[in-house]
Amino acid sequence: MSAQLISYDLITPGRNYATLHEAIKGLGSWWHCLESTWIVDTTESTTSVRDKLSSHIDANDKLLVVGLNGSWATNHLGTDCNDWLRSHL
Repeated sequence: MSAQLISYDLITPGRNYATLHEAIKGLGSWWHCLESTWIVDTTESTTSVRDKLSSHIDANDKLLVVGLNGSWATNHLGTDCNDWLRSHL
């Protein structure tokens, strides 16, 4: 499996993006300790993740998917967030 960082800016106010969140969760084991940032441990490529999530966002929303190499550092995140990172990166 490979960890992918997913970050987005959802431009349309008042929209319900629950389907986007469910699509992200469906990609694999996930981490969501920051508002618009997720990390997913998945077998999917960055391109595949982008393509799968694109149908859940509006045309003016912004989406970034980056493959992670395992190096990380945090500040003021809870133990559960750091434990997930230790286990998956």
